[in-house]
Amino acid sequence: MSAISMLTRGQSDIISALQALTYNINAAKGLQGVLETNLGPRGTMKMLVSAGGDIKITKDGNVLLKEMQIQHPSASLIARASTAQDQITGDGTTSVVLLIGELLRQAERYLADGFHPRVLTDGFLLAKEHCIKLLEQFKVTKTLDHELLCSVARTSLRTKVHAALADKLTGIVVEAVQTIRKEGEVLDLFMIEIMAIQQHSDVNSRLVKGIVLDHGARHPEMPKSLKNAFILTCNVSLEAEKPVGDVVEQYKTAAEREEFVNQERKFVDDRVAKIIDLKRLVCGGDPDKSFVIVNQKGIDPASLDMLAAEGILGLRRAKRRNMERITLACGGTAVNSVEDLSADVLGFAKSVFEQSVGEEKYTFIEGVDNPFSVTILLKAPNKYTILQMKDAIRDGVRAVKNAIDDGCLIPGAGAFEVAAALELKKLQETIQGRAKYGVQAFAEALLVIPKTLATNSGFDTIDTIIKLEEGARQHVVGLDIQTGEVCDPVTEGIYDNYIVKKHFLEATTLIASQLLQVDEVLKASSDKQQA
Repeated sequence: MSAISMLTRGQSDIISALQALTYNINAAKGLQGVLETNLGPRGTMKMLVSAGGDIKITKDGNVLLKEMQIQHPSASLIARASTAQDQITGDGTTSVVLLIGELLRQAERYLADGFHPRVLTDGFLLAKEHCIKLLEQFKVTKTLDHELLCSVARTSLRTKVHAALADKLTGIVVEAVQTIRKEGEVLDLFMIEIMAIQQHSDVNSRLVKGIVLDHGARHPEMPKSLKNAFILTCNVSLEAEKPVGDVVEQYKTAAEREEFVNQERKFVDDRVAKIIDLKRLVCGGDPDKSFVIVNQKGIDPASLDMLAAEGILGLRRAKRRNMERITLACGGTAVNSVEDLSADVLGFAKSVFEQSVGEEKYTFIEGVDNPFSVTILLKAPNKYTILQMKDAIRDGVRAVKNAIDDGCLIPGAGAFEVAAALELKKLQETIQGRAKYGVQAFAEALLVIPKTLATNSGFDTIDTIIKLEEGARQHVVGLDIQTGEVCDPVTEGIYDNYIVKKHFLEATTLIASQLLQVDEVLKASSDKQQA
């Protein structure tokens, strides 16, 4: 009986020594086998079916790892580390899983020959440090103009959706990020709203430089389309509110009750009258000008009647997140009171109109001068396509943001992994001791990315790697997934993010090293086993 068994008095399941290594390595290899077919623009899809029968079709590694119910502890650890990659950088989830699995697969060969795990992990650390130094030399520093940002977004989007849709979304994503960008300030991607409408084809999606609200007017007489609209954004109750607490209304006659109701109604009507006065002040009698009120709180039917009579479009129960976005898009200031209203608090839009899709109503606020908040309007024939497009756009937006923040790019199509593998083989010749075998294992593991890209594109991996290594000795080359030949990723406009590659190297090395150093796995016994 091992020392741990004596200490736990048989209350734990224990996996020791070589069994623990095999346990962890098999978990990594299993997870790698699940995700490797999803890598790259020509990767396949996975269909996830929930217990309730809901279906999700995706190739996004982050979505797959979150939705799959992984029971194996080591596989779950790898999955959490990989999803953390997506949370920090927005991409690279599948690549992290593949490299961790391949590092442990390469380590398994040396462990079978009697190598100690610590020797291999020391080599992994040396290789990682050398790769990060190479990454600094490998990065491409260029002026991040519109065309270059489109190349970055296209590279990311084509790994999530088909090429025609990716090309359509590329311009939308780049323009959205450039619109909300403020010089000298951190990009706030929450100012890009994604609104989905189940309608028509998926290539009919567009960017709205303004706001799309998922509700319309609640009065039939209110105008459906307005030009040159002044917009009041407020959080003011325009309805008779219920008393707070145990309030008792006392009256003796019907006349007193009527007077009480009238006073309560007058309190709300006075608020509406102040808004109407502001409308008359800014619009005058000009028929080309109009007025819109977007209220976070409610507007009762009587108040809607008063607003409709003045030709004012009133939108109630607006979402809280839209209140800030409306002022950023249209200008003006959100107010919490109708006292001392002035034209300074108003925003402006050239066009406000309502559109009905089936039973749903949407209000479009467009034609604003300096929008710092935009809406990406997705149109697709079914909810499966909408979910794919949403995941793709989130990754594309993050890719563009990373490029702007980093100020540099990494040539893609597996170019960095091939170049790093060649450099590590040169480094191996200069290292004394057994650590060189850890460096060799790391170099071989890096080639899993171009190998998987070749396999998913239908090409022979051995021939592909030979071509890439021969080309990489002369200049930077990547894999052309259409022909199976080498290509110049810079010329083709295929780029990866610097921060994604850096975090990818650090995360995979750390997780793989930790799993190799595990010599015992203790699993708590269930209550039934203890009984």
